[in-house]
Amino acid sequence: MKKNILIVDAYNMIGNWPQLDKLKKSDRLEDARDLLLKILSNYRKQANTEIIVVFDAMYVPGMTKQYEQYDLQVVWTAEDQTADTYIESLAGRLQTPLTQVRVATSDQAEQWTIFSQGALRLPAWELYQEIKRSKKEVRQQAKIYQNQKAARRLTWNDDQLEKLAEYRDKLMGKEKIV
Repeated sequence: MKKNILIVDAYNMIGNWPQLDKLKKSDRLEDARDLLLKILSNYRKQANTEIIVVFDAMYVPGMTKQYEQYDLQVVWTAEDQTADTYIESLAGRLQTPLTQVRVATSDQAEQWTIFSQGALRLPAWELYQEIKRSKKEVRQQAKIYQNQKAARRLTWNDDQLEKLAEYRDKLMGKEKIV
């Protein structure tokens, strides 16, 4: 089985996901970045995939670094390097017969490069929809679990107790005396 890796062009997601774009447009870009990382971290737990989030440092000069946050690998490119070129290079290195790389981006030029390297392209909007479906499935599973748990905690009513007693008596070979 191949190891799955998802590389995310962060600012493409921020510009295409409604709640993140709204934050960005209201001059809350830092909040949008943090919310993106939280969303992807939750998705990572559900999807069982390694996620690398790449931020273009042109928005935060001098920020070049890599670190772990929310169980994700976060990368800030060098000031003279775009997220696109970094992702193209990274996808080329990571795509092997033992790994399947998916790249979430909306940049057309990068998409063709990714295809030629064997990685799969995942447009920003499709990743957004995939995450929404994943959340819905988790909620549905949680609801089923809660309903099952609640059913196990229910007390037995008199009819059920009487039928159980009859069954027990039948197993024990006793006849019910009326």
